[in-house]
Amino acid sequence: MNRSTSLNTTIAFIGGGNMASAIIGGLVRAGHPASTILVVEPSPEQALRLRSQFGVQADAAAGPALGAAGLIVWAVKPQVFEAAAAPCAPYASQALQLSIMAGIPCAAIEKASGSARVVRAMPNTPALIGQGMSGLYARPAVTLDERLQVEQMLAPTGQLLWVEQEAQLDAVTALSGSGPAYVFYLLEAMIQAGVELGLSAEQSRQLAQQTVAGAAALSAQSSETPEVLRQRVTSKGGTTHAAISTLEARGVKLAFVRALHAAAERAAELGAEFGKN
Repeated sequence: MNRSTSLNTTIAFIGGGNMASAIIGGLVRAGHPASTILVVEPSPEQALRLRSQFGVQADAAAGPALGAAGLIVWAVKPQVFEAAAAPCAPYASQALQLSIMAGIPCAAIEKASGSARVVRAMPNTPALIGQGMSGLYARPAVTLDERLQVEQMLAPTGQLLWVEQEAQLDAVTALSGSGPAYVFYLLEAMIQAGVELGLSAEQSRQLAQQTVAGAAALSAQSSETPEVLRQRVTSKGGTTHAAISTLEARGVKLAFVRALHAAAERAAELGAEFGKN
């Protein structure tokens, strides 16, 4: 459904890095006027790239132009949020706030911006090619129409999932936010094994990448659980059974589950740290 009028507003990005660029690119491709997109980006090189690639306004520092924004997207690194927010505060309180920063809680964004209308998004790196997965949480002050604005903005980056409690974003971070690294880790191991078994690095990479991509696609299109799909290719006494049995004997599944718990715990710690002030 076309909801182009939902984003009939000036959009300001605080930070113009890779994830912000992915969202800006999606907006421009969808027909949002570049003239109504403002980026506050202190790096001259990055600001020049944004201007030349997308035709947007890119300023080194926040100024009165920020006050015209109906939607502000926070896209700086978490550790520089406070420093970046201070000069924005005089111009930010009337806008809907969307954060794509890891760890910064809604309360901290509300305090820094003066707006209770805060949405947090936890995207992942496949958003850079439109294949991302973003978890979203909205404060009660955010209206349904404002949720739709956020959905429209982020739709070009991939799939979206709303959660009902902000604390659930820690689980989203552990599962999908950090998730691409787990897949790359698996690919590393598969490629290494392929080389050790006599294939070239390029052959191993092609086989591993397409196997992972194909298995994920099959799982997405199937009504059966991953467990059932795995069992279907694990004939007792066969090659897959030998591999899975080795993984089970070494506790790989349990280690993976524990790893995600560790990621979620660290996300909660960072949230507590950033939310102190």
